[in-house]
Amino acid sequence: MAEPTKVITEIFGPFQDSINAEQDIRELIRSIMKDVEKSLRETVIAMQVIHSEVNCEYIHHSLLKARSLFEEVQKGFDELDKTVPPGQYYRYNDHWRFSTQRLCFLAALIVFLEKGFLIDQVTAAQMLGLHDKENIHLDLEDYLHGLLNLASELARFAVNSVTLGDYSRPLQISKFVAELNAGFRLLNLKNDSLRKRFDALKYDVKKIEEVVYDISIRGLTPKASAEDAAD
Repeated sequence: MAEPTKVITEIFGPFQDSINAEQDIRELIRSIMKDVEKSLRETVIAMQVIHSEVNCEYIHHSLLKARSLFEEVQKGFDELDKTVPPGQYYRYNDHWRFSTQRLCFLAALIVFLEKGFLIDQVTAAQMLGLHDKENIHLDLEDYLHGLLNLASELARFAVNSVTLGDYSRPLQISKFVAELNAGFRLLNLKNDSLRKRFDALKYDVKKIEEVVYDISIRGLTPKASAEDAAD
């Protein structure tokens, strides 16, 4: 008959090995995400120029810098894909979920400033470098959180555009966010965090509408832009 201590050791020994292995993976993921988050912060800083400049050249330069920083993000997610064990995405994704949401927001902001339309999930995944990975991917929930964060940033952008004397930008933003709001209303959201974040969208819409109303009654609305917004 085996000794009780030996039996306990044989049972719990492998458990500790498993715990140690998981901790090693988490430490490696944290190390990778530090570099990704550094690029994320630098991108946020680069994009702040839109709130203080109307000069297209300055904004274009910031967009180019942001694009180059996304290349560093892609390298980070390449390493992350190699680190996360197959089939264990949801076991570890709490380490990069928030950063991914922020990166989706920044990707959406870049595309809006460059092209004027809404980024889709596939394009967002491509910008982040998550479109062709084996062990990690871009969750739909993270993509939607990013779009909702975009709406809040655009509400701020609309106010600051008027301060800087750009009266056509709020009209573009108003039309864009109204369409985004309409899209979200097609969804029957059950997720608590996403639902709460969506509830805040109506305040962003209202804030933008107030900006447009204010410049309209002051006669500052460019005629062509006003007609486009009405259409």
